[in-house]
Amino acid sequence: MEIADRCVASIRYTLTNDAGEVIDQSPEQQPLSYLHGAGNIVPGLEKALAGRKTGDSFKVDVAPDEGYGPRHDGLVQSVPRSAFQGVDNVQPGMQFEAKTDRGPVLVRVASVDDEQVTVDGNHPLAGQTLHFAIEVADVRAATEQEQAAGQAGVAA
Repeated sequence: MEIADRCVASIRYTLTNDAGEVIDQSPEQQPLSYLHGAGNIVPGLEKALAGRKTGDSFKVDVAPDEGYGPRHDGLVQSVPRSAFQGVDNVQPGMQFEAKTDRGPVLVRVASVDDEQVTVDGNHPLAGQTLHFAIEVADVRAATEQEQAAGQAGVAA
């Protein structure tokens, strides 16, 4: 069976950056399963998987516009440290949900000084080309429950 809309594909993957450093990978005995066509993975990877079959192995580079998008400098801002009342030790890398006029946004602390905290609302991989090494472990038809839920692994 080929990977197509309304199929559940299970893949083993290794994601690296431009320097070849591993950013993420699936556990060997636990491939990532997703519902193809439901937008559960980045668009460029989903496009590259279409038509593939169990046992296929390949590499694909996904440009930022087909991955996590470009970086937006406007999503980086300094806020007063007082905005983090109740948090004793704000550190770079911590994540918080910020309330904005467009709803909640997940932000990551980029830097901290005595008076200001710089937060970044960009996805950590925004602006980066994603380098995937893929092995298709399995392809099957999605159940009605999976199709209705828009994701793999949903039970009746």
